[in-house]
Amino acid sequence: MRALATLALAFALIGGAAVAAPSAPTQKIELSKMMGRWYEVARLPNKIQTGCQGGTSDWQRVPDGFAVVQACHKGSLSAPVTEWKAKAKVLDTSTNARLQMTFFNGLVRQEYWVLDHRADQGWLILGTPGGRSVWLMSQRPTLPAGVKSQAVARLKQLGYDTGRLEFPQPARN
Repeated sequence: MRALATLALAFALIGGAAVAAPSAPTQKIELSKMMGRWYEVARLPNKIQTGCQGGTSDWQRVPDGFAVVQACHKGSLSAPVTEWKAKAKVLDTSTNARLQMTFFNGLVRQEYWVLDHRADQGWLILGTPGGRSVWLMSQRPTLPAGVKSQAVARLKQLGYDTGRLEFPQPARN
């Protein structure tokens, strides 16, 4: 969960090369599947997460959406944890896949899309509508090699330059 929150803040403040904008999500996601801890597996480079290792995102259901805490260690896993707190609300209840996250008491807002998720394999792809930012998140600190390859292939199908992906060190349990 912290990874998603950390990632969401990073998404809001990122710069970088955009890809062809992904299509709006059509796949429905169960909101209960968003809860809990998510681990960052891969991301496109962004300013906020430069040097981030062991990224996590913790999602907790609250009456008006989700409370999200994103965290990572800047530089190495032995560095202190940096955290970002956010609130997330669902923008499209037909899919539950379009979320608006707010940071710093609502001063920063960014829309995020769940572009794909494989509950049976424990991963999801989260991105921004313009295609500038994307994250591969997992419900476990690491994904088995074959599953990771499939998820990266899906990122490529969505139009992302997978050669630019960063694969930070995984968080420790």
